[in-house]
Amino acid sequence: MTGAEILNLPMGDNDADAGTIKEYLIALLSEVWREGEGFSGKRPFGNSDWEFDLYKPLLTAGLVKGNLDSEGFLESVDNKAADKLIFNAIAALH
Repeated sequence: MTGAEILNLPMGDNDADAGTIKEYLIALLSEVWREGEGFSGKRPFGNSDWEFDLYKPLLTAGLVKGNLDSEGFLESVDNKAADKLIFNAIAALH
């Protein structure tokens, strides 16, 4: 899957209220800019584990290995493979 295709994956429920991975990344960058020095990389949208918001659609699309728990929350994920896909998506933003 190309970076551009990854950007268009639907997000599902997330703290940024983003509909796609692209919208989430834009919201994240906007938060970095708005907060400046006060940006919290641990809790950019108020909760920790925000990376899982991005990993879940990759898992759901079958692009990375992992598991969801009985409530649909991310239980495990191949974060190395997921990070590579997110970096490809970020590169496609240009």
